Amino acid sequence: MSLSEKDIEYVAKLARISIDQNDLNDFADDLSVCLDYFALINEIDTSNINPTSQSNNLTNVMREDEVKDNMQIDEVLSNAPEHIDGFIKIPKVID
Repeated sequence: MSLSEKDIEYVAKLARISIDQNDLNDFADDLSVCLDYFALINEIDTSNINPTSQSNNLTNVMREDEVKDNMQIDEVLSNAPEHIDGFIKIPKVID
């Protein structure tokens, strides 16, 4: 598939990238080669292939949620490096 420089400019605009005018022809050639490979892949007969969602047979390993008693505020604050007026003090992350 042969792409024009205008096609490359359009794709670059969509991707929000700037391409030097001197490189447009090279990008057109490179992207055309990629699209040719995609066209080749589209020609492969996959009618006898079952769709897969997970290729390595993993199963969900999540556990069920368990309701437990809440920790007392004093116990929570005792684990915090610093606390003020019943709240955990954390380092400032935004100036």
